This record gives sequence, C-alpha cells and structure tokens, in this order.
Amino acid sequence: MLEVSNLHVSYGQSEVIHGVDIHAGKNEILAIMGRNGMGKTTLFKSLIGILPTGEGTIRVDGKDITAAESFQRVASGIAYVPQGRMIFPTLSVQENIETGMEVSRLKRIPDDIFALFPVLHEMRHRKGGNLSGGQQQQLAIARALVTNPKVLLLDEPTEGIQPSIIKDIANILNEIRQLRDLTIVVSEQVLSFTLAIADRLVVIDKGNFIHEDTRENVDTEKISRYLSV
Repeated sequence: MLEVSNLHVSYGQSEVIHGVDIHAGKNEILAIMGRNGMGKTTLFKSLIGILPTGEGTIRVDGKDITAAESFQRVASGIAYVPQGRMIFPTLSVQENIETGMEVSRLKRIPDDIFALFPVLHEMRHRKGGNLSGGQQQQLAIARALVTNPKVLLLDEPTEGIQPSIIKDIANILNEIRQLRDLTIVVSEQVLSFTLAIADRLVVIDKGNFIHEDTRENVDTEKISRYLSV
C-alpha cells in the first residue's frame, strides 16, 4: 500500500534522509522508532509533500506520487497527523473534522468517527483549543480519517499525552485498522505504545534505517538502547 524506494531528503545542502526504503502492506501498522533529531519528522514531511524529495520514489497503492503536491497526495489516499497535532484552536471540534471532508466530498461526518471517538461527539461544539492534549490528538486523527485514506501517517502521537490516554489511543488505532482496513505508519519513541499496535518496528538513526523486527521477534533491550540518549 505504501512503497518508498531509495528516498533522499535534504534541508538546503544538508541531506537528512539517506536513501531509505519503506514497504508497508495493506492493513499493516509499521512503527518507525528513533530519538529526537534522527529524521522521523523529516521523513514524514517528505512523504506528505511538505519537503521535496531529492531522489527516490513514493507510491501509494501502486500510484507514483513522488512529484505530486501535498493536496494531490491526500487525494491519492495519504493522510498525515503532524507532530503537535496542529488542530485549529478557534474552530469547534465539528468544524475541525469537517475541514478534512473536502477531499472525500462527504456531506456529513460518518457515524463511525464518533463511534471511535465518543468524547469528540460530546464536545463537538467546543473549540478545539479548549480540549486536552489527548482529546486534540483524537481530533487530529478523526480529521485525517474523514479524508478516507489508504495510508495514515502519525508523527509522534503520544507526545505530551498522559499514560492512561496513550493506552486509549493504542486501542483506537487497533480498532481503526480493523474497521477501515488501512495502512498505518507511525513514528514514535514510546516502546510500550509501539508494541501495543505495530506489526513491524524499524529504527531510524541519523537518517538511516539501522534495525528492523517483527513484533513477535522484537528485542526490547536492543530497541531501548537505540532510543536512549
């Protein structure tokens, strides 16, 4: 569903991503783990088209989107929940979700969105800026889902969220995968969260993929060493 080959990404003259390959199948959850500054956000920004690709190809469901603009990538089936969530604080919860519906041309918010996120239904008339961090994260995921994506990119979804809510988000992602039959790629530093959702784990270090494991075979001590500062 997502196929990335030999991807190189630079900031100016400085190359940050050094020829990585990603293959994520339909209905798979892939976690890309690494410390701050190792290239996770740069990678995700290049996948959604915020940063240009220096070299390599990006395909979604067989379609080459390497040269596409961000809005064209969303129309092709890729959705992005950025680090920090980036919801619209002055819009209501309902209005925030509706901003994602232009792509999918939905007339109303699907019932399964509020079934997944009942707290958003309760707070649908409240301003997004008045929600807690965990509620804003749920809102950002809901906004991405109404674009009807084939691939959902989540950049550090547990950042700044209390442990009890992290478990809730893990449960929601597993439920989304079952209901929507979509591919999820998540960047993360919290290993317990990753082990609750991911089929495969890849470690990124200084713009290179240096380690990969399936969840069944993951060496938690080894991964933890990669993540420690």
